[in-house]
Amino acid sequence: MKKLLTILLVSSLALTSIFAQGKSEEATSTKEKGIGDLKIVLILPGPINDQSWNATNYAGLVACNDQLGTKMEYLENVQASDYESTFRNYAERGYDLIMAAGTQFDDAANKIAGEYPDSTFCVVNGFRADYANVSPIFPKEYEASYIAALIAGEVTKNGKFATIGGFPNEAMEKLLDVYEYVSVELAQERGISNSSATRSYANSWSDIALGKQMAETMIDNGADTLFVYANQVGLGAIQAAKEKGVKFVGFSSNQNDTAPGTVVASVLFNFQTFYTWAVQKYFEGTLDGGKVHEAGIKENIFKPIYTDQISESVRAKISAGIDSAVAGNVDFQSMFK
Repeated sequence: MKKLLTILLVSSLALTSIFAQGKSEEATSTKEKGIGDLKIVLILPGPINDQSWNATNYAGLVACNDQLGTKMEYLENVQASDYESTFRNYAERGYDLIMAAGTQFDDAANKIAGEYPDSTFCVVNGFRADYANVSPIFPKEYEASYIAALIAGEVTKNGKFATIGGFPNEAMEKLLDVYEYVSVELAQERGISNSSATRSYANSWSDIALGKQMAETMIDNGADTLFVYANQVGLGAIQAAKEKGVKFVGFSSNQNDTAPGTVVASVLFNFQTFYTWAVQKYFEGTLDGGKVHEAGIKENIFKPIYTDQISESVRAKISAGIDSAVAGNVDFQSMFK
């Protein structure tokens, strides 16, 4: 009997050793996985050719694949009703890093993350990190809208600014607050005493016809400079600005060629740098979960792209304003309503 028990004990210890060794090898394999072996996907709410937010994020994906050697995939035009199922689908398939472009993905990512601790969920423009495997990255867009306002405040003739946002979330409100504050202040400094800004929300990212209609109404009410951050909605607004002969400041992507003569300049989101920065941090293990990772003007995430309608003297003023922000001399917090 003793002999039998001894045999069983030895067998049990041997099996335990084998299982432990298997787990150790699995952990080592995961840790030593090359960056090109990582399973990464980017989920987009719209098409990659929207000349706005989705195109900007897609450019970040391309940069990662070209510069870092990743094999990041993407899925475009994902509707709100499919957010959760899309996250779950990729997590079930063992994707290491699941990225999604837009604050609107926050709730779904944080709802699903707890079920799949082996996947990291990274929402671009995300504000929430409820779990240790949720690592949102946030471009400080209000710093980008500050640059847009430096442009708008110099090109307006009557000081009447019109802004359209996609949805009234916290990030959108802050960036529009900064744009309106700075553009109106600059116009007033130029002697346009009755300067003001009018804001509306489309409650849509894709309704081009609505964007055109909203912009037409704002222009008819006196606006001579438009600023829109609402993905494809902005394309309709650009069309309205072109037809009615007013100025438009592009945002998030280079929209200068969309309507030459109408779009006077654009503020480009340099998401090639932003994405490679984030994915490299993930690969190195420093994209910590449970916190938001921010980047902005200091990290060279935003830059103005000019047309010949912006003079050298105005460009110099804008550069000085950007330098002031980099130096920490701009109090953005005071501009939030």
